[in-house]
Amino acid sequence: MSDAALELRAVSRRFRSGDRDLVVLNEVDLRVSKGELVGLVGPSGSGKSSLLHAAGLLERPSGGEVFIDGVSAWPMSDRDRTALRRRHIGFVYQFHHLLPEFDALDNVALPQFIAGVARGEARAEAARLLTALGLGDRLHHRPAQLSGGEQQRVAIARALVNKPSLLLADEPTGNLDPDTSRIVFEQFFQLAREEGVGALVATHNVELTRFMDRVMALDHGKLVQRR
Repeated sequence: MSDAALELRAVSRRFRSGDRDLVVLNEVDLRVSKGELVGLVGPSGSGKSSLLHAAGLLERPSGGEVFIDGVSAWPMSDRDRTALRRRHIGFVYQFHHLLPEFDALDNVALPQFIAGVARGEARAEAARLLTALGLGDRLHHRPAQLSGGEQQRVAIARALVNKPSLLLADEPTGNLDPDTSRIVFEQFFQLAREEGVGALVATHNVELTRFMDRVMALDHGKLVQRR
């Protein structure tokens, strides 16, 4: 076990564009400690999604190493790397992707069901997280019965239910109004810190970066600290 939830070492990502290589990530180094909240900013097309995909083991980088909880991921087999991702990484996206036929409780418990956790234990953990996010009275509401902010809080609880080391979020409040966005961010960061999860959050909302411990920006493929 490592105190670093995520470590990128000289990670590069290149794409072929016509007769030349387009460099999106240029030997990026980054360390996110457990319990640390790191913001990732940059204009559209700067490479934020590519960096998140590399960190989340969704895309193989063109070069460099990715460590999750101290384990070097890409030398592993596909099966072992998938298991590492399931155990140690939680994802939150701009769109919540909740299952409409399940209530909030079972949407959150589902990853634990898949992992083989007993139904009662999984639901108890789901209820704990949802209550911590202010949804204790909405456990049995389906997504269509929840507001946008409530749906995104359910998605956040789902990402945390398997107790990951690392949480990756891509514009997690991009579809919410400013007031709701602020409330969801406050609850999200408080819970992530309490759970000891390292979080890397890509956002265009500079106002929300005040909740973060550090803010990094992608600039021409390089990662630079803004705060």
